[in-house]
Amino acid sequence: MMLPEKKQILVVDDEANLRRVLAAQLSRDGYEVHTAPDGEAGLAVLREHHIDLVITDLRMPKLDGMELLRQALRTEPELPVVILTAHGTVDNAVEALKTGAFDYITKPFDQAEVRTIVRKALRTRDLAGTEATREEAREGAGARFGIIGESEPILAIYSILERVADTPTTVLITGESGTGKELVARALHENSSRSERPFIKVNCAAIPKDLMESELFGYERGAFTGAVTSKPGRFELASAGTLFLDEIAEIPVEMQVKLLRVLQESEFERVGGIKTIRVDVRLVAATNRELKREIAAGGFREDLYYRLNVVPIALPALRERVSDIPLLSAHFVAKFNARLKKEVSGIEPDAMERLVSYAWPGNIRELENVLERAILFCDTQHVRLIDLPVEVREGLAEAPRPSQSSIAIEPKDGLGADGLKEQVKAAMSRLERELIVRALHQTGGNVTHAARLLKISRKGLQLKMKELGLRERDERGGESS
Repeated sequence: MMLPEKKQILVVDDEANLRRVLAAQLSRDGYEVHTAPDGEAGLAVLREHHIDLVITDLRMPKLDGMELLRQALRTEPELPVVILTAHGTVDNAVEALKTGAFDYITKPFDQAEVRTIVRKALRTRDLAGTEATREEAREGAGARFGIIGESEPILAIYSILERVADTPTTVLITGESGTGKELVARALHENSSRSERPFIKVNCAAIPKDLMESELFGYERGAFTGAVTSKPGRFELASAGTLFLDEIAEIPVEMQVKLLRVLQESEFERVGGIKTIRVDVRLVAATNRELKREIAAGGFREDLYYRLNVVPIALPALRERVSDIPLLSAHFVAKFNARLKKEVSGIEPDAMERLVSYAWPGNIRELENVLERAILFCDTQHVRLIDLPVEVREGLAEAPRPSQSSIAIEPKDGLGADGLKEQVKAAMSRLERELIVRALHQTGGNVTHAARLLKISRKGLQLKMKELGLRERDERGGESS
């Protein structure tokens, strides 16, 4: 699908000048920027728009940054929130990181630092979009440890979790993207005696390799250009809690030596520092790569592999646990009914048959995306076969993901490369028009709410409507020019 364009960033600060400066920089960098003067106004923007990143001050009237953080993450756990803080309130910013903030920026901020943190946060969010989201499943009714399933492979994982959750043992989780590796990491943390302590996660694929050391171990003031203050790394933040390193194979080989030392000795030094810092961290690592192949190719240290692989947990692909698809589907129907204010009561038998028989190369996350879209545009009490994307209906396991075009393009005889491009462009325009019309119908013609459903800005939707010849309705239901 072509609709999403610019990433949308929300800046929340009671200082009007700071909002203007930060918004101007982010706009120059190509982002769509929304601003709010306090936490209450910030929450209102979050409800109205699809926000990809929040940058918020800590101290504000009405609703402060910490409460904004908590409420935002309660609604959308994967939303990255970056804290703005003055030098004297860095301790509060560190506490915000332990609560779930992505990172913090110290005022007065350095433009290069802001640019780096924003890119890192958005990259992390994009990568999270390929993984299974937190299910928030209730115990019982086919769910344990916040994980949904009753198939033999999932029962075996429940058994491992019961044995190792409340231990300090290092765990290595393997499996394809979208199988729920973070769900298992959280289950290990939340069912341990460390559950009240921080759960800090790092997606190593989102961190530039030259920043990996400072990200994990922190740095001292003056350690490098832009290091205007000292900053703790993720190991310090996770002390007494759990550190989850996702995509562990992305860590450069030279950094793997330092990681091995921390795992063996529980101590390290910050970048540019001489003081040895000791930590008590339970490490959980995850990867979708075959690490033994990486070892053979020289991309991963064998000694680190054995240090990580104390307790291995291999997650099955969705195609290996097809008996769980009806349970997962029922959960997603309930979830999106609540989120989209729909009243879909179930899935018709022929549609469920296709869901069960499809190969799901994107695993649980792909199933979730398919059902979100189907429920959004469903006009009946049940999800029908016609509501599913063409690749699922026709069982095309290697077809594009549900987020891409579901319009079949049949090349006409005699079309050259330019003609085929025009045909594809026309097909995508038809799909965009169909999605916009349905979203407007779903929201009663409310352009702001339709834009949120389509995950683009209101301005972006208005421009797209103008391009496609769609007229905007006013609040009385009439059309405006």
